[in-house]
Amino acid sequence: MQKTVILTNEQIQHKTKRIAYQIYESNINEKQVILAGIKENGFIFAKRIKQALEKISPIEVVLCEVIIDKKKPLEAVSTSLSAADYKNKSLVLVDDVLNSGTTLIYAAKLFLEVPLKRFKTVVLVNRNHKKYPIKADFKGLSLSTSMQEHICVEFEGKAAQAFLE
Repeated sequence: MQKTVILTNEQIQHKTKRIAYQIYESNINEKQVILAGIKENGFIFAKRIKQALEKISPIEVVLCEVIIDKKKPLEAVSTSLSAADYKNKSLVLVDDVLNSGTTLIYAAKLFLEVPLKRFKTVVLVNRNHKKYPIKADFKGLSLSTSMQEHICVEFEGKAAQAFLE
């Protein structure tokens, strides 16, 4: 199957930095922000955003890993932080690709069970095939694709690449 690169490592770095600025702007008066990355690529992307955010702002950034089975999102969703750690805080939910919105909405459901000060979502690539009423507040790239096409984001060491298959 042919791979078409849609984001190079340099483009991902630029988009990560821009998203970090957007998060900072929407949380300018906060002392702390929770970045909750969805297991695997979402968490890796959250770590990259954390690094960029710490370079440009005085905000304390706390990482949280969201453990969810993307194939069975109805099963238990858990996080590396307790609910008390993010209660009444500003939280940003991060994933690599927004396809149907299933993973994002079930992860968001977990956080909506606790009062939050502010809740935003971030994705690197938004595919515009949502079947749930959830959107990415901050996105690196919006791309209309066919349902048969697949977007893959690879984070390897310091390099990253997104491609369409």
